Amino acid sequence: MKNVKQLLEEAGSDLSHIVKTTTYIIDPRYREPVYQVVGKWLKVCIRSPTGLVISGLGQPQWLMEIDVIAVIPDDWQPQAGA
Repeated sequence: MKNVKQLLEEAGSDLSHIVKTTTYIIDPRYREPVYQVVGKWLKVCIRSPTGLVISGLGQPQWLMEIDVIAVIPDDWQPQAGA
């Protein structure tokens, strides 16, 4: 989530602009702890979350991956220093 936050900020956005998430985990037992962490970072309700249990990710050491789609409003003004 730190990476997601940083990438959004580099694009002139922030976490509040996320409208869709897709979370990939390699074991269904990871679902609850992963969703708890994601929920702490994303204070707003995401309208279109998707969660998938898959057999593997791009790197063998990865346990989860998250894709996000964010939409920056036309009138958005990033906060100074952000």
